[in-house]
Amino acid sequence: SFYEELLSHGILKLLTAPIEGLVVKEGSCNYMAPQGISSVVKYYLEQSGADVFYERHVTHISLRDGKWEVSRKTGPPELFDIVILTMPVPQILQLQGDIVNIINESQKQQLESASYSSRYALGLFYAAGTRIDVPWAAKYITDNPCIRFISIDNKKRNIESPEIGPSVVVHTTVMFGSKHLDSDPEEVQQLILSHLERIMPSLPKPDSIKCQKWRYSQVTKAVPDCLGQMILHTQPLLICGGDGFTGSNFDGCIDSAMSLAEAVKSH
Repeated sequence: SFYEELLSHGILKLLTAPIEGLVVKEGSCNYMAPQGISSVVKYYLEQSGADVFYERHVTHISLRDGKWEVSRKTGPPELFDIVILTMPVPQILQLQGDIVNIINESQKQQLESASYSSRYALGLFYAAGTRIDVPWAAKYITDNPCIRFISIDNKKRNIESPEIGPSVVVHTTVMFGSKHLDSDPEEVQQLILSHLERIMPSLPKPDSIKCQKWRYSQVTKAVPDCLGQMILHTQPLLICGGDGFTGSNFDGCIDSAMSLAEAVKSH
C-alpha cells in the first residue's frame, strides 16, 4: 500500500532506465524517485501535519519531572512527553545525560553490535545542454578500488531536458570509505576524480562538485533480536528505531516505522 500511494502521487516511478551490473532478484521490483529520495520523506512529513524543525543537533537527553529534557548544540533545552530516536545506532550511544544510565547493559550490548559501512558520495553538476554520452543511466563498477557505482542522475530519474543540466553521482567502495574516513575531504575528492577520469575519460569538466562523507552509509548488521524498535524507558516513553533495527532499504524503514508507531500507539 505504501508503494501504491507513492506511485499514485508520482513520488515514486518504476525504474526503467538501463542500469549496468544491477543484480535483479527474482520477483523484486525497482523504483526511483524523480525528485530525489528526500521527496519521499517530505511527502510523509507533509501528510503528518507536524511542525518540523531542522538543524537541531541533539546532544543530551535527561529526565526532568516526568518529561524528557532534550538539549542541543545551540539554543535552549526543550521538554517532551515522548522521544523517538531514529539516527544511526552509534549516534544513539554517543548521546549524553541520563540516557547513558537508562540504557541497560544488555540493551547496550545489542546496540553496540550494530554495524554500518562508510563511503563517500561525489556529485558533479553540469550546465544545461552538456552531453554525457554513455549507453547506461547508472553502472555498478566491479574492478576499481575506489569507485563502486556511477549514476547519470537525470537519466536514471527520466528527467532529461534541455533546461536542466545533467548531474553525475559517484559512490565509493566500502573499503575506500573506511580507509579514508578521516582523510582530508579535498584529497579524497581529488582521488575519486582521478579514478573517475580513468573509468570515464570523455567526461566533460563539471561546473561544480560536492563531496559528501557518509560515515553511516548502510547497515551491514542490524541490532539483533529487535523487531524494528527498542524501548529504552516506558514512563515517559523513550524509544529508538530506524533502519539500524531492520535493514537499509525502503522496506526496512517502513517495517521499523510501523513497529515504532504501534509501540507509541499502544503506549
